[in-house]
Amino acid sequence: MDKKLQLLSKLGEEKLVAVIRAESEEQGFKVVDAVKKGGIKFLEVTLTVPGAIDIIKELAKRYKNEEIYLGAGTVLDPETARAAILAGAQYLVSPCFNPEVMKMGNRYRIPVMPGAQTIKEIVACLEMGADVVKIFPGDAFTPNIIKSFKGPLPQGQFMPTGGVSLGNVKDWLAAGAYALGTGSNLTAGAKTGDFDAVTKEAEKFVSEVAKYK
Repeated sequence: MDKKLQLLSKLGEEKLVAVIRAESEEQGFKVVDAVKKGGIKFLEVTLTVPGAIDIIKELAKRYKNEEIYLGAGTVLDPETARAAILAGAQYLVSPCFNPEVMKMGNRYRIPVMPGAQTIKEIVACLEMGADVVKIFPGDAFTPNIIKSFKGPLPQGQFMPTGGVSLGNVKDWLAAGAYALGTGSNLTAGAKTGDFDAVTKEAEKFVSEVAKYK
């Protein structure tokens, strides 16, 4: 099994991606460390974080020998996608579908998880080789949307992101989500500098997801 398939298989096992947003490079590192300490292995550093590419590059070195899966989020164009890949990102996540980003990921055999809201958008993602489609924003729907999507598209794998909380983890997974992306509900403590709270929240998410593995 090659690295891409291994990563996708591992994502299906872990079922949890931490979406890292921060107001500074320093805060970004602290959030990542806090989330990792809580047991979440898929870390998505969004490119809205100041110095995001440098953060990804440093984390790729720091966690080189650990079972951590480092991704870049909010990837909007192929130029940024390539920069993230060269910095060490192992997967790319986007809030929308951009065929050029998909091509870039395919070129380097890096998983790309594009965002979609409609059947038409999802089909476009699948046609470009998306293995997992991000339902974004997740809080615009109920978990039943996955069953609705899987009706005509049973081959689709979906990762709702946005609005995923401890209170609805079970509902999304029961509805058939391949994985879940969670950000603000996980990292709220970082806004006040309480990174221990972020770690504790991560532990709770890991524990909740474990019930449905």
